[in-house]
Amino acid sequence: LFEKVEAGLEQRNIHCVLVDESQFLSRDQVYQLSEVVDRLNIPVLCFGLRTDFQGELFEGSRYLLAWADILQELKTICHTGRKATMVVRVDDEGYALREGAQVEIGGNERYVSVSRREFKAVFFGGKRIRLIDPLERADEAETDAQSELLE
Repeated sequence: LFEKVEAGLEQRNIHCVLVDESQFLSRDQVYQLSEVVDRLNIPVLCFGLRTDFQGELFEGSRYLLAWADILQELKTICHTGRKATMVVRVDDEGYALREGAQVEIGGNERYVSVSRREFKAVFFGGKRIRLIDPLERADEAETDAQSELLE
């Protein structure tokens, strides 16, 4: 990564490097990004998850947490109303999958952001999460609103 950014500097100005899905970075890639900051004086902004569906740190997240100059958490809310700090992978019925590859391509609809308390209830306690299709939810809301207008 360092060499790519350095080579890119020869062709154009680079003011910032943005990395999405940074949890998938390797230790070496995180080190190279730190070199971009330290040797080339180019800020690097990384966005990604802290833990996987089993509550374990991703390799990239581990080293970003250790070596970052600044950590800024983007907040999201669990369906319980608490701050969501974890993610759980669920099956079609809403039950946590406790085994499987750390990285699964596609299947984003199988991941739910939850609070630590909810993660423990779902992952360790066998609680089910009711999966909601956002489009279905919009249709329901639209139907409810139309019914109210007709009354």
